[in-house]
Amino acid sequence: MISANGVSLQYGQRKLFSNANILFSQGNCYGLIGANGSGKSTFLKILSGEIDPTAGSVTVAPGKRISVLRQDQFAFDAVTVLTTVIMGHKQLYDVMTERDALYAKPDFSDADGIRTSELEGEFNEMGGWNAESDAAKLLNDVGIREESHGMLMGQLEAGDKVRVLLAQALFGNPDILLLDEPTNHLDIATCMYLEEFLCDFENTAIVVSHDRHFLDKVCTHIADIDFGKIQLYSGNYTFWVESSQLAARQRSESNKRIEDKRKELQDFIARFSANASKSRQATSRKKILENLTVEDFKPSSRKYPYINFEQEREAGNDLLHINGLSKSLDGQPMFRNLTITVEKGDKIALLGTNDLIKTALFEVLMGELKPDTGTFKWGASTSRAYYPKDSAKYFSRDLSVMDWLRQYTKNTDQDFVRGFLGRMLFSGDESLKSVTVLSGGERVRCMFARMMLAQANVLILDEPTNHLDLESITALNRGLETYKGTILFSSHDHQLLQTVANRIIEITPEGVIDRVHTTFDEYLEQREVKAGV
Repeated sequence: MISANGVSLQYGQRKLFSNANILFSQGNCYGLIGANGSGKSTFLKILSGEIDPTAGSVTVAPGKRISVLRQDQFAFDAVTVLTTVIMGHKQLYDVMTERDALYAKPDFSDADGIRTSELEGEFNEMGGWNAESDAAKLLNDVGIREESHGMLMGQLEAGDKVRVLLAQALFGNPDILLLDEPTNHLDIATCMYLEEFLCDFENTAIVVSHDRHFLDKVCTHIADIDFGKIQLYSGNYTFWVESSQLAARQRSESNKRIEDKRKELQDFIARFSANASKSRQATSRKKILENLTVEDFKPSSRKYPYINFEQEREAGNDLLHINGLSKSLDGQPMFRNLTITVEKGDKIALLGTNDLIKTALFEVLMGELKPDTGTFKWGASTSRAYYPKDSAKYFSRDLSVMDWLRQYTKNTDQDFVRGFLGRMLFSGDESLKSVTVLSGGERVRCMFARMMLAQANVLILDEPTNHLDLESITALNRGLETYKGTILFSSHDHQLLQTVANRIIEITPEGVIDRVHTTFDEYLEQREVKAGV
């Protein structure tokens, strides 16, 4: 269907991968994974033809159409929502545009008649008569209501634009579907729809995602970018994790056996090379030693930070009472008459269709916003550490990473701070660079380090997996699972929600749905039963 033939990518002296030879076949969904900066998104752009590789080529089967999830939310601002979706099938849209332009001509000629006849044939062959109804159904499926279909893209909120661009990529049953982080900013219902779409998709799909549950649900294969190459594995993400760890252990054990054998031979040669009766055996062992080679492995680009939240002291049973809390932003109600009691040990996942609601609630609870009405009270023994969705204000001063972290610890000893930063993957000179030039993922790790130093007994986290690679998400997941305190958090990461939360609170326009002692998957099951699915 589509294949990479000896594809290599290099920027200056930095080689991301070399000599990649992969055939992506029909009927399969491939998850493209790798550490941040390994070249996942760039490899998708190579496959789509957007950029050229340093070496090698990409071959697409004749007549096969590639569809790409576009990332530029402003590219279609002057186009209606419905038309934006149809534009995902460029050939069909071009035929429609040319045909409509010909019909609109005041001096319609015989030549125009011949051309329109040809276009009508192509239009019919590509299912053009159903284009608008198909596009409308896709929009409804991803949560864009019918009254919005005729609006301009520029009139939509950012989250709705993401959904429209997803519908655009899925439109027209493409032969090859390339999706870069398709679940970003999608609500639960739309994520579940996309999962089912890809599970039923009969052509070729290649996806980049940091959502482990999503990769497990949809992928038949994993393409892993690491060690300077791209390796293809059968199975989903969890199978890849298990098989790659097993392979690494086997390589390590094999090398250890070879090293042990090498030492044994060297000891024999050293002892008996001067002994006439043993010289022949010593010579024989020298030849064996020369042929013993330990497999040389490039270092993996994957690095796992050490994320471990501890409490300086436990909170008392009186933790948090929210009573009749209401807040509006720019005239839009976020929540009304919110009444919740948070118990010690709760790990609460806050859900809702509008992410602003959860952010506003967290900011109120942290004293950064004042509520319109109602009250809340933290227990006297509580201490809180906060991870905001937007952390820009924390990094406005031109400080080194080390000096930045020193602000948040009583122990300012250089070795202590360096050691702590090393666990968060800031080693050597990286701890000396300015926080003003950090990447999104590096900022997140800095904020986690700040929270860990606080040793709080309540953690509040607003979309903490944004900007993180799979390794950092896995480390965060473990840290939150083992944390003994209380957590309030929001996330779109299914596995994080399922493995961490023991209470689900959904804030809806009709009020609060509170599921105590409920996992995320149990909540979804209850939701489907209620909807009559």
